[in-house]
Order: sequence, then C-alpha cells, then structure tokens
Amino acid sequence: MLILLLGLILFLGTHSIRVVADDWRANQIAAYGEIPWKAAYSVLSLLGLVIAIYGYGLTRVDAIWVWTPPTWTAHLMALVMIPAFILLFAAYGPANRIRNAIGHPMLLAVALWALAHLMANGRLGDLVFFGAFLAWAGVTFVSARERDRRQATPPAEPKRLGDAWAIVGGLIGYIVFALFLHVPITGVPAHL
Repeated sequence: MLILLLGLILFLGTHSIRVVADDWRANQIAAYGEIPWKAAYSVLSLLGLVIAIYGYGLTRVDAIWVWTPPTWTAHLMALVMIPAFILLFAAYGPANRIRNAIGHPMLLAVALWALAHLMANGRLGDLVFFGAFLAWAGVTFVSARERDRRQATPPAEPKRLGDAWAIVGGLIGYIVFALFLHVPITGVPAHL
C-alpha cells in the first residue's frame, strides 16, 4: 500500500499544483521557462503514474476486501465508461459542444472512470486508488471552473467535426481500449 500511496502523492500532487500553488507555479515557469517546467512536470507525472499503477497491482496480490460488489456493477461500470471516453475525446479534440457545456470534460471523464471502478471493485487498494482519483477530479474541476469564471474567456465556436470527433472517437477509443489495451495495462479483462 505504501508504494501505491507514494505513486498517488507524486502523480496527483503534481497535477494539483495549479489548485494549491498557482502563483508558485507561475513563478517557476517565469524563472525557468515553460519547456523545462513541462519537461519536469511530465517526468514526475509519468513516474508517479507508473509507481501508482505498480503499487495498485501489488495491493491486488494480498487483497483486503472491504465489500463484495454485486456482479451487475461490472456491467454498469462498462456502460459508464462509454460517456467517460466520449468526454475524454471531447477534451482533446477540435472545438465541440461538449467541451463548451462542461468546461473541463477530461476531469469529468476521470471522475466517471473512478466512480465506475469504485462501484465494481471492493478491495481496499481499489478504494484508495480510485477514490483518490475521484477526489482529485472533483477538487480540480471546482478549481478549474472558478479559474474560468475569473478569466471570463469565451469558449471557441463549436464545430460539427469536433462533436463527431468526441462521439465517434470516444466510442472507437472505448472499444479499442476495452478489447486490446485493458489487459496489457491492468492484467484484468474489461467487462463489455
């Protein structure tokens, strides 16, 4: 559990700097430049994610069960992951109505992913891993929306291509991940 916690602190801590120390972040970027900042941020984030995933895997070896989820929650999880993937693609595609409506669809995608996995998994390691991501996504979403209100920048004009990218890309991404990537990354087959 210690390795999982270390990875989560490193990954989510790095991703929380803007929430808890935005002025410090701005000063570091001004002092060292944006490219060195992004490079250090990326290295720490990737290292934290790798450690967290490895630590999560270790918690599954001698699992401590907190509760036993009903079988149907695995199917509900698979269903909830569809909008999570659509939101993820909306965050990183061309301008679209979903991003304009939500503001930060990637954070909502992470929250849905974490919530769906919390419903279907009852081990202590699951609760710590997915619970940490759910809490982080909630706090970061509120902070990001508040920052948006202060900046009052109008959203980009949505394009049909952006809407199509989000929906079609999200569906294809979900299928590809569930069928081909879930087992290599997690060691567990995805429920479809």
